[in-house]
Amino acid sequence: MAPSLLHFKTAAAVAVASAKAAENDNVSRVQLPDKTRNSRVLVLGGTGRVGGSTATALSKLCPDLRIVVGGRNREKGAAMVATLGKNSEFAEVNINNKDSLEAALSDVDLVVHAAGPFQQSQKCTVLEAAIETQTAYLDVCDDTNYAFRAKSFKGRAVDANIPAITTGGIYPGVSNVMAAELVRAARSESKTEPERLRFSYYTAGSGGAGPTILATSFLLLGEEVVAYNKGQKIKLKPFTGMLNVDFGKGIGKRDVYLLNLPEVRSAHEVLEVPTVSARFGTAPFVWNWGMEAMTNLLPAEFLRDRSKVQQLVELFDPLVRAVDGIAVGNATAAFAVAILEGSTQPGVWFPEEPEGIAVEAREELLKRAAEGAIAFVMNKPPWMVETDPKELGLGIYDM
Repeated sequence: MAPSLLHFKTAAAVAVASAKAAENDNVSRVQLPDKTRNSRVLVLGGTGRVGGSTATALSKLCPDLRIVVGGRNREKGAAMVATLGKNSEFAEVNINNKDSLEAALSDVDLVVHAAGPFQQSQKCTVLEAAIETQTAYLDVCDDTNYAFRAKSFKGRAVDANIPAITTGGIYPGVSNVMAAELVRAARSESKTEPERLRFSYYTAGSGGAGPTILATSFLLLGEEVVAYNKGQKIKLKPFTGMLNVDFGKGIGKRDVYLLNLPEVRSAHEVLEVPTVSARFGTAPFVWNWGMEAMTNLLPAEFLRDRSKVQQLVELFDPLVRAVDGIAVGNATAAFAVAILEGSTQPGVWFPEEPEGIAVEAREELLKRAAEGAIAFVMNKPPWMVETDPKELGLGIYDM
């Protein structure tokens, strides 16, 4: 059996995760260990789209958890608490104020940092406060610099005996775990060595993340794309390198474009795959043209300015909301539950690291994250997934 080129596509042909917003409460409940069953979980950004959906998913997965919705707006906080029910409360928190953070973390067991965007942030204030107060930590960071800055706190987290995961959302997050499982299967079951890993993502509108993901997308247009080709780090222009990817039935073929995402570097270093890249696209297709035009027409300095990007967000958010659709909370909730179950060792970890999510816990995490999905396919050859397969019957290795 001679190894051939393995082409992994997370949320694409070989590993597919297509989701829609959950329309009912038919969620498989989780029985946490006795010592963490009644844990207090603080969700920062809990009045926003990502944090709110995470809090909702957590309350459904583990009804005994006590959810603390952290934010600045008391009116929105009260509305979220009313939605979550009796095991919830609101806490006014300023994530840029050390005293405010440490006071909020003083009596919680786990903090989920969903108060993005993370781009251009110079400090990991929430993680530092979590270590200081010995509180378990999870974030939904999607910025390379922030993620690796968080990783630099690994030693301090180990000393404080605190488990922490950075980049624990859908993408990055669930996508990293899917990639880790595919690489593990290739090496242990197929006896092949992966040579290329390609992350391909496609969402409707903002993917349910609201203004935060819009801000993130615009800020990423101001960053050079880092990818790896045969072990060599390369830099590319953002929103170029378009590929038409077949995401399978229900989604079909969609155009995706290069973006600078943290899973590229973490997967290259952790999974030791020599060629790695990540691409993103969204509906409606004209939005992709707009993103491409912004990259070409607006100076990078403008796109790196958070105040100017916020003005763009306010302009485009109503348009994007019209096509928004995908539940984002299940993925982050699945990571939070894994931490509470004891799957994460002390330190700061990426999702694909076995110290972050133990190998034996990956299958259950993916199952929980896929709640509400219309399709979730892993470790299948492209011809079994694609709507218009080009290589019928071709496996991932030569006999």
